[in-house]
Amino acid sequence: MPADKPKKIKNKFYESELARLQIELVRMQESIKKDGRKVVVLFEGRDAAGKGGVIKRITQVLNPRVCRVAALPAPTEREKTQWYFQRYARHLPAAGEMVLFDRSWYNRAGVERVMGFCSDTEYQEFMRSCPEFERMLVRSGIQLIKYWFSVSDDEQERRFQARRNDPTKQWKLSPMDIESRNRWVEYSKAKDDMFAHTDIKQAPWYVVDADVKKHARLNCIHHLLGMIPHDDVKMDAVKLDPRKKQGAYVRPPMSDQTFVPAVYP
Repeated sequence: MPADKPKKIKNKFYESELARLQIELVRMQESIKKDGRKVVVLFEGRDAAGKGGVIKRITQVLNPRVCRVAALPAPTEREKTQWYFQRYARHLPAAGEMVLFDRSWYNRAGVERVMGFCSDTEYQEFMRSCPEFERMLVRSGIQLIKYWFSVSDDEQERRFQARRNDPTKQWKLSPMDIESRNRWVEYSKAKDDMFAHTDIKQAPWYVVDADVKKHARLNCIHHLLGMIPHDDVKMDAVKLDPRKKQGAYVRPPMSDQTFVPAVYP
């Protein structure tokens, strides 16, 4: 018999729990900044697995000067001639920063491998060098956390259809996404090979069950908070003194300014 689908949490609980976790994310951010730590989080998985939704919920309450997102486009002709990891390395954090990679150097083990964008030699070299590259990052003082968002075939298809029918989401269906529908097995094999080579002790893979988006968001954020020890950094209370009087200054008339039409008064 097929396994029962997980019971979805109530929206009210989801919103309250997300708000609680986001407060904790702010505390984590302040601890990273205060301690001068360097954190890298990779978000990988199939198309429409929900990576972007989790990243959005993490970053919407954080300071972009502390926590930033790296979502690199396809490499340029010049970048194709560089050391493979070079264009990713320039986005690594300095002290007191956290970088979230919305897809990462693992493009070579996934889409590039399946779609034939790299040679067998380049792929094999990646599999050899990636674990050493990541161990080097860890030795340098970077905390590297890797998430794989796992989504079923049926759920991915449901999300693709929802994107196709929603004008605000159609841009998410790239030609590469559409082609991936026909290569489910190839992507599965590529992911299994990738795990076999890169699920290392210094930087293991953490799999997020992403068939239910809200569950995946809460579970991933909760796990991330547990991975990054953080004190409850006390922030100084902000004191707002009474505003000073404007004195004799006279502002120009409002009629001299061009206002946006009040379509929604």
